[in-house]
Amino acid sequence: MTIKLWLLLLLLFISFFGKAQNVVKEKTSDSLIVPTSKTTTISEVVIQAVPRNLKLNDGNMVMTVSGNKDFKTSTNLLDVLRRTPGVTIDQEDGIFIGGRVAPAIFINGKPIVMSTQELQAYLRSLPPEMVESIEVNTNPSSKYDAEFKGIIDIKFKKNTNLGWNGNYNGNLYVNKFSSRENSLNLTHNTEKIAYTLQTGYNDGISTYRYNALQRLANTNVMRTAIQQKDYGTVFSIQAGADFRLNDENRVGLNLRGNFRENNRLRSGSLYTTDKNETQLVFNTESENPIDYSQNNYGITGDYSFQNKNFKLSFLGNYLSVKNKQQDDFINRDKPSSELLSYWKSDLFNKIDIYTGQIDASQKIGSADIEAGFKYSHSITNNNIRYDTLSVKNQFIFDPTRSNVFTYKEKIMAGYLAYRQKFEKLQINAGIRVENTQSISDAVSSAVSRNYLEWLPSFSASYSFNKSNELSFSYSRKITRPVFSQLNPFRFYFSPLNYWIGNPYLLPSFTTQFKTTYRYKNWITSFTIGKEKDVMTRYPLYNPETNVLEYLGTNLPYRNFASLETSFPLKVTKWWNITSQFAGYYNYEFRPYLDEIFALKIYNYEIRVNQVFTLPKGFTLNLFTNYESKTGNSLYIIKPRYTVDLSVQKSWFDNKLNTKLGYNNIFDSYDQRLEFRHKQIMDNRLTHWWDSSRLIISLSYNFGSSKYQAKEIQKTEEENRTR
Repeated sequence: MTIKLWLLLLLLFISFFGKAQNVVKEKTSDSLIVPTSKTTTISEVVIQAVPRNLKLNDGNMVMTVSGNKDFKTSTNLLDVLRRTPGVTIDQEDGIFIGGRVAPAIFINGKPIVMSTQELQAYLRSLPPEMVESIEVNTNPSSKYDAEFKGIIDIKFKKNTNLGWNGNYNGNLYVNKFSSRENSLNLTHNTEKIAYTLQTGYNDGISTYRYNALQRLANTNVMRTAIQQKDYGTVFSIQAGADFRLNDENRVGLNLRGNFRENNRLRSGSLYTTDKNETQLVFNTESENPIDYSQNNYGITGDYSFQNKNFKLSFLGNYLSVKNKQQDDFINRDKPSSELLSYWKSDLFNKIDIYTGQIDASQKIGSADIEAGFKYSHSITNNNIRYDTLSVKNQFIFDPTRSNVFTYKEKIMAGYLAYRQKFEKLQINAGIRVENTQSISDAVSSAVSRNYLEWLPSFSASYSFNKSNELSFSYSRKITRPVFSQLNPFRFYFSPLNYWIGNPYLLPSFTTQFKTTYRYKNWITSFTIGKEKDVMTRYPLYNPETNVLEYLGTNLPYRNFASLETSFPLKVTKWWNITSQFAGYYNYEFRPYLDEIFALKIYNYEIRVNQVFTLPKGFTLNLFTNYESKTGNSLYIIKPRYTVDLSVQKSWFDNKLNTKLGYNNIFDSYDQRLEFRHKQIMDNRLTHWWDSSRLIISLSYNFGSSKYQAKEIQKTEEENRTR
């Protein structure tokens, strides 16, 4: 507690030190604000503009990473994104932009979409020094898959020196338990072929806690407490070759595998009393051990041809995913240890995805014309079996919980895009058409769909001068339900709490407008739009059994808007501050239990990133984040904050990079929710993750070259396997 108090005082001192000064001197020019005289003490705060690390590209923010002081202490690329304006990383390391939009991740202009866990591990394996820049696109054009409501494009540093190069990156996370991440990247470049090999091995223990307070329909009070301890190991390997046949033709081949094992122990209790909380009604405890494994195999082939102003490219991909999970659900009366119920589950899931796409572009004068076609075919087979312990002490098949589910989907898409620049004005226009054919087949029902959608986009940007840019964009997007949202299986969180997928879910459609303005390093954007057939989950409480289940549905519509701004300041030559502010508006029209709930929700987020350049090559970083009260038509989400502190030092001509960090110092980033409508259900719950931890990071570069080969190219369908 003493350490936390000391760190809090340090935070307050650093954050508000500048406000306590008596004199602020500024001398303004187009590129620099400098002091009128030399300062030898901190008695004067001198505010200067920072180097140009921000710019716009077609209205999208582009942030320099390598060499940017804001990211010098970042342990990996996921940590870089946490500090990037317009990007939010939640407590489970999920990536979001523009509020709650999960973006596609691109590498050098190509999608590298993975399952959530695999993507997080991959980003944590990349040191910031490998990355040239990050582009955040919150309104992609029709050139991109209609699923992409947002894109984060990560550009690696380019170097084509011959020879070999290697990088080892290791991270150690320490709190109550510890976990480790290790990755090794090797490249060898010849005159015609570039070889790449990447391996990774991660292991460790993570913990999670869930607590809930619910006043039941019969006025009893029930408290739920769940603790989860998850031990996991992940091994990954990627190998590829990039063949430069000549100046015009290039062929690439990549193979990959990812193998995950998780042993999870989840234990919980249900403690119920009367309304005065004086008389015990029942006290049960549960055990839920889980064995989970996932094996991924993928192969990617690509070809590109370029001759003068014409370019042609092809990308083909195959992905195979196999998931296996076995659960035991054991429920006992805690005072007497009497067995109340016992059931087992056995889940098998297999997904196969085939994709192929071809793109062509031709430059005609100052105009660029692009066109492309894509075909994807995915098949998922799911089988879950439940067996329940009978009165005869034998496990028998439980048909009420068991199910078999098959989902098949074919998507054919084509686009035409036009781009032209007229001096300071640039125009982009495009149209995309996508035809979707799908069949959801469960034991109890089958749903078949076939629909065609036209999805236009338009953008214009105008550069007044080097310091002022203005852009406008419009797009229409489609979001198809992911496989887990359609799957009608029952997934238990506790004996009285589970969620079920809905095979009847419809895709949602989003229309949005975005305006962005840049003045020097100050970038402000405003987005407004409407989403129809919004996919969401809702709680359904049974007052007779006290079971709470979460079901999937489509809401008629929601209106949304956001205002985001970020600006860096150089207080002194050793103190840089980057401030970010985001305000959000959301209006849901939600039918629920024969009533209509429609509320206007306003919330905001403030982030301040402070970088201190210390003597002897040390860099100190203090990152603070505050999220106001938010929620939706049914739930209130309480405010929360986090504070991260980290320090960095390079050695041996920057070949060795060491970093030490302490994330979520005050363990203050838990998520607390409260159901708004007490006449329906009085429920309060808290999710806690072990995000308060010490991080030790080490990265070492070796070899004779720094050649960066092309990354594996994946498709958006792979993201929908999760």
